[in-house]
This record gives sequence, structure tokens and C-alpha cells, in this order.
Amino acid sequence: MEITSLKLINFRNFSNLELNFSKNRNLIIGNNGEGKTNIVEAIFVLALTKSFRTNEDDILIKENNNLYKIEGNIKSSFINNYKIIYQDKVKVVKINNNKINKLSDYISNIQVVFFSINDLKLIKDTPNTRRKLINLEISQLNNNYIKYLNYYNKILKQRNTYLKSTFNINKSYLNILDEQLIDYGLKIFNMRKKFINNINDIISNIYNKLGGKGKLFIKYKSDYDDLDKEEILKIYNKYIDKDLNLKSTQYGIHKDDYIFYIDDKDIKNFGSEGQQKNSVIAFKMAELEIFNDTNNDYPILILDDLFSELDIKKIECILDYINRDIQTFITTTDLKKVKNKYLKNSKVFQIKNGEIREDFYE
Repeated sequence: MEITSLKLINFRNFSNLELNFSKNRNLIIGNNGEGKTNIVEAIFVLALTKSFRTNEDDILIKENNNLYKIEGNIKSSFINNYKIIYQDKVKVVKINNNKINKLSDYISNIQVVFFSINDLKLIKDTPNTRRKLINLEISQLNNNYIKYLNYYNKILKQRNTYLKSTFNINKSYLNILDEQLIDYGLKIFNMRKKFINNINDIISNIYNKLGGKGKLFIKYKSDYDDLDKEEILKIYNKYIDKDLNLKSTQYGIHKDDYIFYIDDKDIKNFGSEGQQKNSVIAFKMAELEIFNDTNNDYPILILDDLFSELDIKKIECILDYINRDIQTFITTTDLKKVKNKYLKNSKVFQIKNGEIREDFYE
């Protein structure tokens, strides 16, 4: 999969921008604040309808305007045109100029694996951060997942609102909510479990290829693990008093977590910073293979500003691992940081004072 062209109108600091990309490696060079990350952010938004930097679309609009527009041609088996238009707090998505009524029906058409310096904090961060990442990736592989997740969150919100509004529980009503919550929760649990199992099949080998030592694996920690619907329903009933006291649902897949281990060691608490970084890198590289195995096509890979955080050896390991069939976008402040061998068959975009110069290295 590749994005062949991108058009931006009033997106971030670009009033009107049109770019054509290489099917191999694309390097976007510029000082901080010049807009290099805005370009890869636009590709991410085109794929997933939201930014990796903010949940507020209004922030994405160039100052003194009332809309932004992103348009791109995506080549897989054949070329399709995708558009996102955001105006007056309404987002419209189109494929080949046909409006898609639900965002969940749009997502999964364009697959992107995104890796930034913030991802290196994944293991140290909260369970919520890790859940968001897993949700994002599985949604791209199967858009039913995001539908199930939306239904689950809607019912969870209803349940929590009910818990906050009463001290006298109507058990019949609560059981209806609980059964719906469990039905969608089990669907989500099984899809998450399959995804993590697939990652675990290959992540340790990738970790070792990238210079790590030991067996890397991810333990999926979930309240639903090894339980059927009836068993889970009993636990929800058991938690009623606690839920009422805390005014929120204390049990369910919204509490899931993913623990990274090397051999038998939880590397969040006992691993070195180097082990943690290598583990996250291996996870991202494993995702590329999962996407390819599922779709028979590699996703678009975005590497945002890694040269500022990783040493040259780690960066070379990543770039050497990446298959030529993977269209890759790399942002950095200095082209000198990129070795000549990685410039071969690359297109370079240098941004300075709002202008972009393009060069192709054969």
C-alpha cells in the first residue's frame, strides 16, 4: 500500500499544498516549527480520521479559516481517492467522491503504522495508553472492531450514568446492560487476544534481529480471560456494591492491559531503558508483518523524528529491517543524520520558510 499524492487545504500551517511521493522512502527535512510533522500527521488523519497529536479538529485548521481539507490517492490493488473535509465542527469523509456516512465504515481502508519518540514511553505509560494503541491497530485490520468498541463504550457510559443516578438498583435493568456489555466485551476480548497472539508469534525473533537478547513477549491481562458469559455475569453481580460506591464500572475489558516481558521479567519495572526502547521498536516492526499477513499488503510506515531520540545504531537496525515493499516516511531536522545508503531511491522534501524543495536520490 502506498500514498501516491497528497493535497492539503488550510491544514495546520499549509494554506495549499500538493505533493507526490516515492513508493519507497520519503524523507521530510525541516527545522522544528517548519511543518514537517504536519505532513505525516495529514497522512495519519487521512487514514484514521483523527490526529495522533490532538483530539480537537479545530486545532488542525490553519488560523483565520473555517475548514481543512485532506485529499490523497492510495494505491493498493488499484488506486482510490480519499478525502476528509472538516468544516463548522462537521467531518465528511469520501472515497472516490462517494460520501461515507459512518467513520467506522471508512477506517481500515488505509493502513498506517506510526512510530514516534512518544511511543518509546509506551511501556512506562498508563494502561489506557496501551489500550488506545491496540484499539487503533486492530481497528485498521478489521473495522468491525471499532463498531464493537463504540457499542461497548456507549453501554458502559449508560451503565455508569445509571450508577451515578441511583442508590436503589433495578437489577433487571442492570442485567440487560450487563449482558450487552459482556456480549460486545467478549467480541473485543477475542479480537485483542488474537492480535496479541499473532504479535507474540514473531516479536521475539524481530527483537533479537534488532540486537536484543532474550525472549520478548506480551502478556494480555484482562478480566475476561478464560471466562464464559455466565461466569462474567456473576462477577458483575458481585461487584454491584463496589460499583455503586464508586459510581463507575470496576470490571470489564475497559480495564485491560498489556505487559511486556523479557524471559520472565516485567520490563516496565525491571528492564533497562534500552530493553524498553528495543521492545517497542520490535512491537512496531511486528505490526508491519501482522498487517501484511492479514491484508497481503504492507501498511504505510511513518517514523516521526526518531533521529532526535535514538542512537544511530538503533536507527540503522530499523532502516535495515524495513522491507523495500514498505512505503516509508521519515521526518528529521537534518539530512546529514541520514547515511547515503538510506538515501538511495529516496525522495527528499526540504521545508524552509514555508517553501518545499524536492530532490530524488537514485
